[in-house]
Amino acid sequence: MELPLNAHTIFSSASRQYQKGQYTEALDTLNQLLDLTRDAKTYALLAKVLLKLGFRSDAAQAYQLAGEEGGLRSEHFLAEAMKLHFACGNDDQALSLGRPLLEQAKTDPELAYIIVTLFLKRDQADILSPFKSTLSASARQEHQVLAAKLLTSDVGNNDDREIVTNLFRRTPSNPVLLSAYLVFMQEVNNFNEIENYAQALERAIQATNRKFLRAETPFYNVHWCRDEKLNRLAAALDQPFPPTLPEERRKMQHVWGKKIRLGYLSNDFWGPHATMKLLQAVLTLHDREKFDVTLFCYTPEKHLAVAGEGRQTWGKIVRIENLSDEQAAQTIRDEQIDILVDLKGHTMNSRVAILNHKTAPVQATWLGFPGTTVNVDLDYIIGDRHVLPDGSEDHYYERFCRLPETYQPNDPAGRPRPAAMTRTQAGLPEDAFVYASFNANRKITVETMKAWAGILRRTPDSVLWLMCPKPEAQAHILRRFQSYGIATKRIIFCAKVEYEQHLARIPVADLGLDTFPCNGHTTTSEQLWMGLPVLTPKGTHFASRVSESLLRAIGVPELVAADVDDYVGQAIALYETRGKVAEYKQKLADNRLQMPLFDAERFCRHLEQAYEAMADRAKKGLEPALIDVPALPVRTGSFAQ
Repeated sequence: MELPLNAHTIFSSASRQYQKGQYTEALDTLNQLLDLTRDAKTYALLAKVLLKLGFRSDAAQAYQLAGEEGGLRSEHFLAEAMKLHFACGNDDQALSLGRPLLEQAKTDPELAYIIVTLFLKRDQADILSPFKSTLSASARQEHQVLAAKLLTSDVGNNDDREIVTNLFRRTPSNPVLLSAYLVFMQEVNNFNEIENYAQALERAIQATNRKFLRAETPFYNVHWCRDEKLNRLAAALDQPFPPTLPEERRKMQHVWGKKIRLGYLSNDFWGPHATMKLLQAVLTLHDREKFDVTLFCYTPEKHLAVAGEGRQTWGKIVRIENLSDEQAAQTIRDEQIDILVDLKGHTMNSRVAILNHKTAPVQATWLGFPGTTVNVDLDYIIGDRHVLPDGSEDHYYERFCRLPETYQPNDPAGRPRPAAMTRTQAGLPEDAFVYASFNANRKITVETMKAWAGILRRTPDSVLWLMCPKPEAQAHILRRFQSYGIATKRIIFCAKVEYEQHLARIPVADLGLDTFPCNGHTTTSEQLWMGLPVLTPKGTHFASRVSESLLRAIGVPELVAADVDDYVGQAIALYETRGKVAEYKQKLADNRLQMPLFDAERFCRHLEQAYEAMADRAKKGLEPALIDVPALPVRTGSFAQ
């Protein structure tokens, strides 16, 4: 609308003052003008002046008011408001402007970046597909990183793989696209492509060119990179938190109660999830005389529908899925949590960055991610002496808190133990020696394939039983075995099945073969639960040491081979002395309800000792330091009694 004559004169004066750099005078003039008229043009100039004076949040509000007035430039003003709200950390205000700007964001990478970031935080990825190409085509690396995150969020999506492949072919030197491309290649076990580019990656690393690592997600890095020094460099270009943040958080005013107020943060709080198969017994067994337990839950609604009846026994549940990171942190502070434990780390759909907003005097990570959680304000990582040995401290930001026997909890009461099926039912030959791997096929590396081929060459009437439901991955695996001289008929694939059916088929194998450098985690404990010996080589980073921790905790440390050559040699020796396999199976049966691995109550008491030690240091104003929890006396009988 046209300004009144006097208002027009005042606006012109404010505009001249702005152009001359007289921002304080311009602000005074605009304040006079706002008494006469409030229109888009005035609000837009006000926003520019406020920006020059450093009042970004106020400028965002002014742009928003300009946009809400309507007119030809309405969307432009709203977009500027959204960008400023986002830059100021005003996620809620930015999000409120997101949906009206979805169409504009398809051609504006900066706007697309904000919208995708905000909606991903709230697990609302369903509307984000149009922005994959927008962000991928941007020249800014942070936009490309977010595009790669979107494109690799569903690794079974062939359209996304085609986008990544085409983009990578055009710019093969782009580290973000290389990382995303290799993710898709590993998901289908395209070993030829992996070898081609892995060699270039290794050369770059040896030449101290670390840009490829810095563009990679930590989750995929630990699947192939066994070097702890390099694992901590994989940060997907996340920004580090301010160096003063940990001290500021620890010095926040906080009232400690008689009980330790313990919080867990995750989106996996639903029974069928692999994490909950391990964790739910511990949550139920926490000593309520000493601990108040709160679950800060951002589990998607679709999973809550199958969460299971026992969910309410785990602790008080506080839903945060619709809150911004800042709001979630405030919610956690409002609960006066003493120790917040993140259960996700750098895994899919994690909101671990909430911990960068001062949630609790003590912040720890556990169970979800096998490695250091880079660029997150954490005091402790909970592990054990096997996954976090002496000498690894320098490769972790967090201080070590080591449990005495194993870092992995288990649930002997909630995990079923069905009767074993027959080999005929499992589709296996009756008289063959059956090696098995039920790990995710992405964990099958070229090095693992070479070791397995070496085993099969020396064990003529053996077969290898692999869980690999993807036909394309099966084809690549078979071609690679053929190139090693192994007949394809000796490789038997099995599909994913219902959980109890999966457990029932495990015992029909003779020996489990672990993958490396990323071991089985829940998969290994399931095999040991069902009495199948698992052979693993000694590892060099957390992800490659997991099975060692579990094997030692159930009393069969002999199944931890010294190295890959020893792994191959032991697998062959067990084929040749099958009575030894039977001995291992009997030992697992004897130890299952006596050794620490499946002793949930014992594990919970050790974990609680760890929390008490963390709290004691924090109460005294001491910085986090190494905690080694002492073991309780050894049990002399079954813990099931």
